[in-house]
Amino acid sequence: MAARPHYEFTSTAHYSFDEFVRDFGKKYEREAEYEHRRAIFQKNLEKIVSHNQNPHHSWKMGVNHMADMTEEEIRAKYFGYNSKLASLLRANAPVGDHGMRAPTVLPTSVDWRTYNPPVLTTVKNQGACGSCWAHAAVETIESRLALETGKLIQLSAQQLTSCTPNPQHCGGSGGCNGATAELAFDYVLNNGGIATDADYPYTARTGTCKTDVPKVATISGWRKLVENNYTDLLVAVATQGPIAVSADASNWSFYSSGIFTGCPGAGKDVIINHAIQLVGYGEENGKPYWIIRNSWGTGWGEKGYMRIDRSYLGCNRDPRPEDGSGCDGGPSEVTVCGACGILYDSSYVVGAKLL
Repeated sequence: MAARPHYEFTSTAHYSFDEFVRDFGKKYEREAEYEHRRAIFQKNLEKIVSHNQNPHHSWKMGVNHMADMTEEEIRAKYFGYNSKLASLLRANAPVGDHGMRAPTVLPTSVDWRTYNPPVLTTVKNQGACGSCWAHAAVETIESRLALETGKLIQLSAQQLTSCTPNPQHCGGSGGCNGATAELAFDYVLNNGGIATDADYPYTARTGTCKTDVPKVATISGWRKLVENNYTDLLVAVATQGPIAVSADASNWSFYSSGIFTGCPGAGKDVIINHAIQLVGYGEENGKPYWIIRNSWGTGWGEKGYMRIDRSYLGCNRDPRPEDGSGCDGGPSEVTVCGACGILYDSSYVVGAKLL
């Protein structure tokens, strides 16, 4: 589709629903479903075109595989982060300076995508499963393992999805119903390690935990960053490597390129609902950004990545820290800072090693 880079359109006449169905391999069993999805697609396309026609936006929207879904359906299928459970885990996590000392001068930009030898595996697609937390965790373990051993190995997001317990039953029972990267780190730490993706491949289903798969790597622990602290996160991604972070991804569905500025502004509620990996930061034309690695496939965003506004350091209220579930023990609301709340919950692993 070279003629339609990123499927960024400025007119609805440039792309039809039938072209979308063909390009993304969509199949609908009944005519009623086809018409229903066409109506949703048309509304989403109009939203995309309207956004792209505004010359003042620093980022573009584009058509992707989610264009025939409502925002409610996208949130139900592609998110999977439970922030109340995260707050319970963070209460017991090691905290402090994590052995970090801020360098006198930090690099003006950091991009772990270009590090040699490589420390990032290929962009994953979690599919219609709320396993973003497992992907953010496994990616962070992969990166740390590569930095400490020189071996870049694709590890099993499915093992984390199927096997990580969720004892507080927050957001369901874990798996595709959602959990956190911290829970996944605890599982690897306390259960003898993690398998390769080749030995325990991803299925986009919770599945049943397999205990007879050989494990190839483990960690000695994990560290959380200070909540809502810009400097802590900046230093960590510059000196420790890629970091597991969380954010409000409610407006990310059709992001295609550029520096995203569509986060809720000052005074607006922010709902932390998605876990991703932070892989760097930079600046373009005087506008600073974070570099995010998502798990929605390479057809989303900038080949699976996103640049998000780094200049907003304000704080917002998250009135649903339980993420719409019945989890006991957490606050009724929390303060989250940075664009889309990206400064709120960040963590990384230490002592990654091969078995």
